[in-house]
This record gives sequence, C-alpha cells and structure tokens, in this order.
Amino acid sequence: VNNTRVCKAWVNFNGTGTAAIRASFNVSGITDNAVGQYTINFTTAMPDVNYAVVGVGHQLSADHVVANVQSTADQLVGSVKVHTTNYNGGNTDPDILSLTIFR
Repeated sequence: VNNTRVCKAWVNFNGTGTAAIRASFNVSGITDNAVGQYTINFTTAMPDVNYAVVGVGHQLSADHVVANVQSTADQLVGSVKVHTTNYNGGNTDPDILSLTIFR
C-alpha cells in the first residue's frame, strides 16, 4: 500500500458559536482563534509540513465558504491553521466546515 495517497486526517465541525467536532479522524481537537480562524490539532503528527489541506464550508444564511491555509507558517507537523472566507473575501464562521489532509 502506498501510504502517500491516503487521507491522513479529516474533520467535520460546527464553526459557529462554540466550535465543536461533529466527526473526525486523526484530529484531537480544534481551537477557534477568531472569526474565520481555526487551528486543527492532529492526534498523530504528520511526517513533515508538505501536506495538502482541502476544505469547504457551508453557511445556511449565505453562499459557500472557502477554507484556506494562508501561509506555510500555518502548516506544522502537529497542527494546521485554516482561515474561512465568504465570497466577498471577509472572514466568516461557517455553520459547517469539512477539511481533509493528504500527504
């Protein structure tokens, strides 16, 4: 099995109010840093920082939300910081955010 093509972690969580994990794999917890800013902590660290983060959010009251990693400094072996923005580019807390991490 080529483990470089396997999802190393994923999380689905509520991004509004008190952020709470709905379901996950290899995610020990999340931290709500500010509006549209979260830290995802891994249960088992990544082998290095060269992983890919893919995410999508949904807001019941607006259009889809984009999840992104703004800089390589936001990717650590034990965690990753993600930022969520609405279609206007402003930070927003999605009702639901889903992220997958591949390495």
